[in-house]
Amino acid sequence: MKKKLIGIELRSLNNLIMRKVENSSAKKQIDSITGTNGWIIAFLVENADKEIYQKDLEEQFSITRSTASKVLILMEKKGLIQRHSVPHDARLKKLVLTERAWKISELMIDDAIRMEETLTRGFTEEELEYLYSCIQKMKNNIQ
Repeated sequence: MKKKLIGIELRSLNNLIMRKVENSSAKKQIDSITGTNGWIIAFLVENADKEIYQKDLEEQFSITRSTASKVLILMEKKGLIQRHSVPHDARLKKLVLTERAWKISELMIDDAIRMEETLTRGFTEEELEYLYSCIQKMKNNIQ
């Protein structure tokens, strides 16, 4: 029997998720938003009560500094975010969603909820907890 490779399966699942996100109802309505932009907008909405910086996105999404920088520059050009200086450290710029991004976030959050429901359909709470713990172990193994 041929051995199944976890990395290949996770990559395949990620591709399917990203394809679904790209073809979501929110995506169809708002052409300038990529799946990655949507995940970042959702993260900023969920943490609206906190000051979020580029470093937080790097950690949350396990991306490099250069990748985060490129994505944020494009999001600024699209009018989705602004970077505001903070008084306690001139080097830091907190990320702030624009009004346009807040409106888009409502559509994105609805799509994210539907995606989560689709991905977890048929799983028990115990299975989901175990799956989550396995994913966390894999992430820790490669960090």
